Amino acid sequence: MSRRPWPEQGGWPVGRFEGRAVFITGSTRGIGLAAARAFASEGALVGVASRNGSDADRVARSIGGRGYELDVSDRALADSVITDFAERAGRLDVLVNNAGITRDRMLSRMEDADWEAVMGTNLTGVKNCTRAALTVMVRARGGRIINVASTRALVGSVGQANYASSKGGVLSFTKSVAREVATRNITVNAVVPGFTETDMTVGLDEKTRGHFMDNIPLGRFAMPAEIVRAMVFLASDDASYMTGQTLRVNGGLAMHGWTVSA
Repeated sequence: MSRRPWPEQGGWPVGRFEGRAVFITGSTRGIGLAAARAFASEGALVGVASRNGSDADRVARSIGGRGYELDVSDRALADSVITDFAERAGRLDVLVNNAGITRDRMLSRMEDADWEAVMGTNLTGVKNCTRAALTVMVRARGGRIINVASTRALVGSVGQANYASSKGGVLSFTKSVAREVATRNITVNAVVPGFTETDMTVGLDEKTRGHFMDNIPLGRFAMPAEIVRAMVFLASDDASYMTGQTLRVNGGLAMHGWTVSA
């Protein structure tokens, strides 16, 4: 596929990712939104994907990208959307699997629908988007895939058996796919954020928030931009010899042999 800019942009901005195309799921808020803005500021054409198409279009307009309504658990839709983005961009260099949901409940009271919804988005969705992206990347003999996991995958969490399991699956998926596609010059890595100032943590009460703060060696939650720097690094030429790796960006939480209780 030949390189070409979006018609409405009229040109390619200058930066480390000039001329590259980056597709990011769950990119209308929190870490995903920060990632979309960061890659765009570095010159990338960004595909913004969200279950809410109007939100995706709004964010895409603000960064000169392209918005897509996407439920990542729908394999056919993931194929269609990612293929459309790659064709319009003329390439696909980076996929960031960031979309994620929670349906917290003690396992004894967890409905099957709670389990299946979380697995469908957080793990099956990563599989769906990765398969679609690999169709393009394998043909181009190059690409970067970055999966967003969670510290909960490393230490577990009361009331989040579904979420922690889905994110643990993402880490295993990352290593397995990294082995499968390494000979095609495609790297697959994971970022494991700690507690981050997003919509998913803003609702924590002060007691719970204080408890977690006390157990984070750096003494604070991360800002989304601090997580995104790890993504940008993994997508850059600086990480060309890294694959199947997990970057823990968590302020010291969940160091080897040390965990925090819920």
